[in-house]
Amino acid sequence: MTRDPRPPTAAERAFVARARRATLATSGSTGRPRPVPVCFVLLDDVRRPGWPILYSPIDEKPKRATDPLQLARVRDLLARPAVALLADHWDEDWGRLGWVRLDGRAGILAADAGEEHARAVTALRAKYPQYRQHALGVRPIIRIEVDGSASWGRLEPPALSEPR
Repeated sequence: MTRDPRPPTAAERAFVARARRATLATSGSTGRPRPVPVCFVLLDDVRRPGWPILYSPIDEKPKRATDPLQLARVRDLLARPAVALLADHWDEDWGRLGWVRLDGRAGILAADAGEEHARAVTALRAKYPQYRQHALGVRPIIRIEVDGSASWGRLEPPALSEPR
């Protein structure tokens, strides 16, 4: 396992970028962790070369709160911005297990944030065709500035000739 305050390695970034979902962990008001599965994209941070920014939409899937800013994960990260995102790969062959954790500081990217918001929406719609029917352009997006990573196991995808 590696833990580093430097940018994620190319292998870690590729592993996370391939993941279809990951688990976002925030801290609740009592200090208890609050993990939730999320959709996301990882893009380059134009202000910090070599570092990524992770974007996770507050989409239109049914939620307990109608106001996106009242969701527990949003309240958590606004009060305590330190978060972690875990992407993992499970396989019955334990030689194929792997995971990457990205640590960072989260905030909310408002829909009127201009080019950055539009770039995140475009990337989310490219990765998840389901979002082409969602009004992501008018909804806030969770924005995480990655400031470290940890990883373990097999990070490269299996070769096409390997049995699954």
